[in-house]
Amino acid sequence: MFDIIIAGSGIGGLICGYILSKNGYKVAIFEKNAQIGGCLQTFTRKGVKFDTGMHYIGSMEKEQILHKFFKYFNLLDDVKLSPLNKNGFEVISIGGEIYKYANGIENFIDVLAQKFPENSDDIQCYVNKMKTIADTSPLYNLQKINSDIYIDTEYFTTSVNDFIDSCTKNPKLRKVLAGNLPLYAGVKDKTPVYVQALMNNFYIQSAYRIVGGSDSIAFSLAKSIEKFGGKIYKNAEIEEFICDEKQMTKVRLTNRQEFESQYFISNIHPQVTISKIHSPLLRKVYRDRIANIENTISNFTVFLIFKKNSVKYLDYNFYHYENENIWELENYKSEDFPQSYLYMHQATENQEFAESAQLIAYMRYDEVEKWENTVSGKRGQDYQNFKRDRAERLINRLNEQFPNIKDCISDYYTSSPLTYRDYTATVRGSMYGILKDKNNPIQTRISQRTKIPNFFFTGQNINSHGILGVTIGAIITAAEIVGKEKIISEIF
Repeated sequence: MFDIIIAGSGIGGLICGYILSKNGYKVAIFEKNAQIGGCLQTFTRKGVKFDTGMHYIGSMEKEQILHKFFKYFNLLDDVKLSPLNKNGFEVISIGGEIYKYANGIENFIDVLAQKFPENSDDIQCYVNKMKTIADTSPLYNLQKINSDIYIDTEYFTTSVNDFIDSCTKNPKLRKVLAGNLPLYAGVKDKTPVYVQALMNNFYIQSAYRIVGGSDSIAFSLAKSIEKFGGKIYKNAEIEEFICDEKQMTKVRLTNRQEFESQYFISNIHPQVTISKIHSPLLRKVYRDRIANIENTISNFTVFLIFKKNSVKYLDYNFYHYENENIWELENYKSEDFPQSYLYMHQATENQEFAESAQLIAYMRYDEVEKWENTVSGKRGQDYQNFKRDRAERLINRLNEQFPNIKDCISDYYTSSPLTYRDYTATVRGSMYGILKDKNNPIQTRISQRTKIPNFFFTGQNINSHGILGVTIGAIITAAEIVGKEKIISEIF
């Protein structure tokens, strides 16, 4: 018997577990995999560690918002950081031209205005509007959070592209301001502006890579949870959430063990979660709405290992677009893959040379759908040939922008939408779960509350994705049990 059972040990589940166990609740977290962390998971090949989902973080200078959260979660001593280039932490390559995002509001404007000297006022307009969205959002100002409203309606019903278009008439600048689309898998005329505004404001404040792997965040949170008396079960997949006529009462694992609790929180994708709940407490109209929500596109990743001392470490992220049509890249033709990619080095103690990197491109699930009923490591030679072909295409594209980089690669490994699906339990391997749609704001919003009075959601599908969005979403979920004021007083 526990006070609270949490399904899934992604960052949302771990943060809920930290807050609730810190406040005296007897917490149990159940993780289906052998490794905790969800998108914080890492893996090692030939002595080199790779991140799988959390590649870099922002707003980590003192008094910036994520630094405040890390201090509250007792993470500062356990998580080592390496700053990205303040004058160009994001480098955007569009049709052969290079543009940079810099840290600091004024610096961001000045650096970008060097490429667009006649549009300095437009860039200022964009930054001012973006900062207004962030500063007025309860997602940044926890004191303003209530259970029903987490973003101004205007910012949920305006698309990213319409917002950018309102700031400038320069077609090239419009594309540059949308240049980090892979950070949120933005879709033209759908993705609400708040998604990009909160993300950009977060990273423009400051940007860092995690040295030694993002799993250090997961391990630190788990250590604290266990210190507070909580328990974390690995290789423990929940098969069913069981309810009586009034509320949820227990969970049953795939090994048939059952555990009772007073409260339940799911950090698993809502579509996967409701498939495990057979109670009439969740009405058909709710089930149908959740089941029919569109998810973001998935990705194909090549994990590169470099020959020793052959590649200089890059302290920035590189986004490349083959042409100026940066929107609607999810509609690519298979023979044209890839039309874009994101290239990032992994941070290590020695920052002169890079040991490894990741090369990420959009990939639709339908490209791998014929293998969806197979298991990892047993998908057949056709699948291996498919991955090799896509990896070589990506590496060749990278070599065009970074000449001779191909000769510096000693080994590479790949992951497809199926890999992402299996290890993060996202539907069809979606990068960021549910696609927020400005045309259907109510339908694509998943509240932490459900019609089951003691059952709640957390994770990237609640409110917003990314480490900041998930952290605040987890705080909102935990506040349903602990109380908002108590948590806010502890943090601030």
